[in-house]
Amino acid sequence: MHDWRGGSVLVCGASSQIGYFLLPELVHAGARVLALSRRPRAATPGVAWLQGALPRPPEAVDVVESVCSFAPLEALAAWIDSGAATGLQRVVATSSMSAESKQASPVAAEREVSRRLRDGEAVLARACERRGIAGTVLRPTLIYGAARDRSLTPLARRAARWRVFGLPTGTGLRQPVHAADVATAVLRALDGAAAGHVIPIGGGERLPASEMFTRVRTSLPFATLPVVVPAWVVAAGTRMLPPLRGPLARLSHDLIADNAELERLLDVHPRGFRPDRACWGL
Repeated sequence: MHDWRGGSVLVCGASSQIGYFLLPELVHAGARVLALSRRPRAATPGVAWLQGALPRPPEAVDVVESVCSFAPLEALAAWIDSGAATGLQRVVATSSMSAESKQASPVAAEREVSRRLRDGEAVLARACERRGIAGTVLRPTLIYGAARDRSLTPLARRAARWRVFGLPTGTGLRQPVHAADVATAVLRALDGAAAGHVIPIGGGERLPASEMFTRVRTSLPFATLPVVVPAWVVAAGTRMLPPLRGPLARLSHDLIADNAELERLLDVHPRGFRPDRACWGL
């Protein structure tokens, strides 16, 4: 198997928060980078942007030897099974720790998300095995860092508008992981040391959910009024607000990852949770 540096690398979901940090690292490593996005993107030095999506990307991607994918796993597996990119040697894709954390969710739609993630991982593994491709899947916890997440950044931006920050009293442990650390894990996985593995990846620090929210508030470049949301209000919300039932119920549950394989196989040691205003685009 040839070294990926100097070869062609396709990045699916390149406009994602992981892609934001990964693309310049791939360019710096000397790779020929093809970035796939559903929407047109402005030119980037060293990156050829292509418009499209898996499982039917433009034919131009058929020359790639490596793939880094943040797209749905089933779509990636279907493209691989189509026989495209005959020189493809390695694939690194992201799933989510929701594959585990939402298995027992009280919300049926969230249990379905968990099932689809686990099924997608299995389908991708079989597709890679059939073609002799070295495949690795990373399961990140809550990702932050590029102001493109749908979890913490919306909280920070609502606080920017209203100057009020709600602080739920959740006791469950959280392990937010910076998108740049996930990008580093993707780069290391391209070397093949974790081929055939599904690897959890969380941040370098586990902290109660309430402390996570407090640190987000502390990182803001303006004063906000802290509004503590007591446990009984959270409990009432799980009954009265069906769309929030799952997230509110999980405030008392640990959503963490074991980084042992990440450190052993990829020598990646993610940072602790110390966000700043740049993480939220403020």
